[in-house]
Amino acid sequence: MLKFDTLDKKPKLYDAAALTVPVLAFLVYALKDGIDEPAVDARVIEAVLVVYFAALIVMLVRAFFGQIRYNPYSYNMIIYVGFALFALSVLAVHIWLLGHMLADPDNYTTYMIIGVLAGSAEFYMFLSFPFLAVFSAALCISNISLIRHEGRRLVNLLGIALSFLIIGGAVFLYRFDFYATGSLFEVMMHDLVANSFSAVYLYFECMLIGTIAANIIAVRYEPEKDKDFMIILGCGIRKDGTPTPLLRGRCDRALAFYRRQKEETGRELTFVVSGGQGPHEVTTESSCMRNYLLSQGIPEERIVEENRSTDTLENMRFSKEIIGKINPAGKVAFSTTNYHIFRSGICARRVKMRAVGIGARTKWYFWPNAAVREFVGLLAEHRGKQAFIMVGLLAAYFVLTLLCYL
Repeated sequence: MLKFDTLDKKPKLYDAAALTVPVLAFLVYALKDGIDEPAVDARVIEAVLVVYFAALIVMLVRAFFGQIRYNPYSYNMIIYVGFALFALSVLAVHIWLLGHMLADPDNYTTYMIIGVLAGSAEFYMFLSFPFLAVFSAALCISNISLIRHEGRRLVNLLGIALSFLIIGGAVFLYRFDFYATGSLFEVMMHDLVANSFSAVYLYFECMLIGTIAANIIAVRYEPEKDKDFMIILGCGIRKDGTPTPLLRGRCDRALAFYRRQKEETGRELTFVVSGGQGPHEVTTESSCMRNYLLSQGIPEERIVEENRSTDTLENMRFSKEIIGKINPAGKVAFSTTNYHIFRSGICARRVKMRAVGIGARTKWYFWPNAAVREFVGLLAEHRGKQAFIMVGLLAAYFVLTLLCYL
């Protein structure tokens, strides 16, 4: 069983950086006289790259599990798992290439090494295409069902839009890179465009796969039954002030955890119902949840209202203030809908509150589109880190492509 939130020290990838620097220095030395006449045997270069990518995968996987134990709701979780899978595909190709270089060194030269590195993003794109195609088809089907049940709203088309972007990007690159003619300069420019496009596609693909993995882990985790507080995150209520099925699901999930904890350990917890009043709501979301909990037999003294928040981040910030006044050392869990756990956990950590989440189920056709919204929200909240990684990828593939021609 995975252990959530049990470490106080954040895992770092300093070992990966410490390994990358000497490998880069080795490559610079090996290619200082050009690809035609490397200073080191090509087979040695390839063996170093195989060892490097194998070690990098180990470091990423170790950092991933360390991140789960330190803070499972982190953007780093997405990066570690997404790029570990990509690194695995690169390692597989280089193991294949090393085998051929050892068997036939005359026909497998340093050019092949650089070419494989420069085309690694494009290769991963086509390698993972079957998964992306199935994922896109399932996303479209769920969106069509969502539109039939919930109506034609722009927000209900996000899944279809993402599906077309995924498939359209792969089809574009296949058509664009199918055949290139012209002068050496024209072919080089063609490859620069293809590899740059592949680098951008690679980044978002790794983020998507990483987000799916991180959400699955967050949804399947069941917190230990030792909690002092259970925050229930609010959402829209009905016109008569009663909870919608979505909000009732969050309350019921929290109630199930409360009853199970009390049965197994005898430990009580306090509900913090969190949510203000929207412009078209007759009462606050917190009051709506409070009334529902009372109707389910929860004593009034076990319910605390937080009625100021207007979004998830404020849910967490204002709830933390309330909890701090009652029991600053109390252990906290939160209840939301399954697709919303990961991003909610990120919001909790942003306000310096350690809390683990539980998720209520929702209708099958609603979950994928909502998960896409969460994915877009995650990307929007971490623009600086994304820009740094994407610029780094573009620079790496730009240099590798130039090396193939210069």
